[in-house]
Amino acid sequence: MKLIIKGEYELYKREIELIFNLFKEEDDEIIFNNQSDDKNTINFLYQIKDGFVQTDVEVNVDEKHFFVSHKRKLTDTNDKTKKKLIKQVISFVWLQTLERLTGKKHDWGILTGIRPTKLYHKLLVQTKSYDKVNEILKRDYLLKQNKILLLQEIVKRQLSVIPDLYSLKNEVSIYIGIPYCPTKCSYCTFPAYAINRKQGAVLDFLQALHLEIDLIGKWLKESNKKVTTIYFGGGTPTSLSPNQLNDILKKLAYWVDFHTVREITVEAGRPDTISKEKLAILKKWGIKRISINPQTFSQRTLDIIGRKHTVEETIEKFMLARKLQINNINMDLIIGLPGETLVELINSLNQIEKLNPESLTIHTLAFKRASYITKNRGEFEIINRDEIVKMMEYSRNWTKEHGYSPYYLYRQKNMLGNLENIGYSKENNESLYNIISMEEVQTIIGLGSGAVSKLVPPNSETTSRIPNPKEPKVYTENVKELTIKKIKELNKIFLE
Repeated sequence: MKLIIKGEYELYKREIELIFNLFKEEDDEIIFNNQSDDKNTINFLYQIKDGFVQTDVEVNVDEKHFFVSHKRKLTDTNDKTKKKLIKQVISFVWLQTLERLTGKKHDWGILTGIRPTKLYHKLLVQTKSYDKVNEILKRDYLLKQNKILLLQEIVKRQLSVIPDLYSLKNEVSIYIGIPYCPTKCSYCTFPAYAINRKQGAVLDFLQALHLEIDLIGKWLKESNKKVTTIYFGGGTPTSLSPNQLNDILKKLAYWVDFHTVREITVEAGRPDTISKEKLAILKKWGIKRISINPQTFSQRTLDIIGRKHTVEETIEKFMLARKLQINNINMDLIIGLPGETLVELINSLNQIEKLNPESLTIHTLAFKRASYITKNRGEFEIINRDEIVKMMEYSRNWTKEHGYSPYYLYRQKNMLGNLENIGYSKENNESLYNIISMEEVQTIIGLGSGAVSKLVPPNSETTSRIPNPKEPKVYTENVKELTIKKIKELNKIFLE
C-alpha cells in the first residue's frame, strides 16, 4: 500500500509517520507530496476555531472514499500545550482512518511512547481514580480494554510493592554499565564488546570506572544522598573476572552503605560468564538478585542469534546459583526470534516451569536500527504479526496460571506486532530498579561506558539525560571531565 499525504502536514509529519508505522507491512509506504497527481491520496486539514482544535481527513484510496473528523476543546492557549493537543487530535483521527482503511485494530491506540504506565501514573495522580484514568485512556487515547486493564494491574502492583513510589525524588538509584560480553547477539544494540579480544582495554575501562565511582561516591557522601537501588547492566557484568567484580563492589561499598540500599541486582545474563567464584563474590557483598537470561531454550535459535552457550549450560548455571542460595533469579525470554513459533515458546516455558525462577521477563523482538538482525533482515526467518500476537497471549495466560503477575512494562520502536515487553514476578520478588527506572520517579546516576544518567528534579516533571560514551576508549579518555560536568548538573537539581 502506497499512500500520498497532502494538506497541512508539515509540522506534524513525525506523528503521521509514527501512527502509520503501527500498521505498516513490509512494502507499505507514505509519501508527503502536495503536488502529486496520484489518485491514492489522504488529505489532512486542521484548524483552531471557536476554542476547539479540529482535524479532518479525506480519504481517496483504491475506490474507497470517506471522511474522518475529530475535535477537542482547547483549554490552554500556551503554545506548548496547543501544539501537544494538535498532535493528539491528528494522531487520533489518523489512527481511526488507518483502522478503517486496513481493517486492523491497534490495541495501544495513539500511544507510541515506550512508557504507557508512566502516563497512567500521571493521570492517577491528577484524578485519584482508576475508573477515571481508564475512561480517559479509552476516550482520548483510543486504548483497547485489554491494554487498559493490563496497565491498571501493573500500576496497582507497583504501588503495592513501593508504597512511597511518588516520593522518591530526593533519593537516587545507580546504574553501572559494563560494556563487555563474550560475543554480541544479532538482535543487540547495547554497548557490548567482545571481552576476550580486549583485555588491555578492559583494564583501562576499569580504572576509569573506579575513578567515576570515586567522584560520584564523594558527591553522594557530601550531599548526604540516599541510594534506593543499584543495578549492574551492560553488556554482561559477569564477563569480568571474579577479582574485577570484587574490586568494583568493594569500591562502591566504600561510598555507599549496601545495608541501606533496598535492592542490588547484577545482570549475569550470559550463562557462559557465570562461575562458582563469581557467584560467591556476589553473595559475599549481599547481592540477592541476579538475572540469568536464556532468551530461548532452543539450541538451534541460540546458534542463529550468536549466543555461544548451550541450553544445558543455562540450566546448569541456574542450578549452581540455587546451590549457592541465590533465591531471587530473573530469566528473560524473547518471543519472535528467527525461526521460532508458538511451538518453541511452549518448549521454553516448559523449561522455565521446571527451573521456577522468581521473575520472568517476556520481551518481544524489536528491530533496532543498529542491530545485525535489522541490517540483514533477509537472512532471517521472521514470523508474521498474527503468530506473534498468539505467542504474547499464550505467555500472558501461562504466567497467570503459574503464579507470575505483571509488574512493569515498556514498549520499543519497531517491535514485532507493535506489542510490548512485560516483566512478571512472583509476589515480593519484583525488581524495584525496573519499576523506578521505567516510571522515571527519581534520578538514576549512570556510571560506566554507555550508561545514561536520567535526572529527575525533586520539584519538577522535566527530565533530562546525560549519556556516557558507548565506546570504552572514548569513555576512558574523558571520564573525569564528563563526571565533573555530571556532578554540576546534579548540584543544580538537588542543591541549588
